[in-house]
Amino acid sequence: MDVLVLAGGFGTRLRPWTTGRAKPLLPVLDMTLLERVVECVPSSLVDRVVVAAGYGIDEMRSFSSSGEADYEIILSIEEDALGTGGAVANARPLLSGSGPVLVLNGDLVSSVDVTALLDHHNSKSASVTLSLWSVDDPSRFGVCDLGQDGMVRRFQEKPDPGTEFSNLINAGCSIISREALDSLPEGSYSMEREVFPGIAESGRMAGLEFSGYFVDAGTPDSFIEAAQVCIENGRFSSGHSTGDSWFGTGATSEGEVSGCSIGPGAVVSSGATLTDCVVLEGARIGSRAILKRCLIGEGALIPDDSNMFGKIIGHGQSE
Repeated sequence: MDVLVLAGGFGTRLRPWTTGRAKPLLPVLDMTLLERVVECVPSSLVDRVVVAAGYGIDEMRSFSSSGEADYEIILSIEEDALGTGGAVANARPLLSGSGPVLVLNGDLVSSVDVTALLDHHNSKSASVTLSLWSVDDPSRFGVCDLGQDGMVRRFQEKPDPGTEFSNLINAGCSIISREALDSLPEGSYSMEREVFPGIAESGRMAGLEFSGYFVDAGTPDSFIEAAQVCIENGRFSSGHSTGDSWFGTGATSEGEVSGCSIGPGAVVSSGATLTDCVVLEGARIGSRAILKRCLIGEGALIPDDSNMFGKIIGHGQSE
């Protein structure tokens, strides 16, 4: 099965981490975010991975040709912002396999069962099948009205609060039939606003709820949450966990660390206290520093006695 990852955004909410850097290649523990997104797909189902990208292209090309990933990566370049619908249509010539296409949002870290989703798609002969997740406030997402027959009867994208007809949302993982794929027009448009509602109303959209975890890792807080769910669920193959934190190969700590990801070779000095932070490779946290809900870039230096909350420190920078 062809897998298409929608990763055309600029990652503005994670700046300065994404200044001059491709967001899909930011590390979440010992994998890139891109690999975390694709990790939900059983390797036996992956024929190739096409990445719709519009920023950090040189870095993405270098990674795709490096062979670091366990599958072939092909880039679908967006010269201009195309929206989700336009990005899927633009990638169509590269989706050369047969059968339906799996489309993943580029920030998605989740426990979605892709095998079950594919089985549901085939059993319903659907044009589009969405993975679904239940939330308390669905107004920030695409909302689905799921019938007892497993078909989505209505779809509304980011409705006004109080007008939602369900707490089930589109969880960023969808299966699209070749027929639906071929029918998409070229241009710039939203799949969620301009395509999905009509397919749902025609009775050709299926949906399947899953459980476990679902994180959209596109903001500082959710990036931290993505690292934490990976630690909690043992989603790493190098380094080690201590309590609720992960330490990459060669990372050292003489301080107190809770709910954190500490990248390879990073140093947490004596007396430092870190809570709910992501510290990337080679960074150094000074003595007695107090950090809470911070993102610390590769090779960054945090001076002794610093006190920080909710900050993003760029790669190689010093606070």
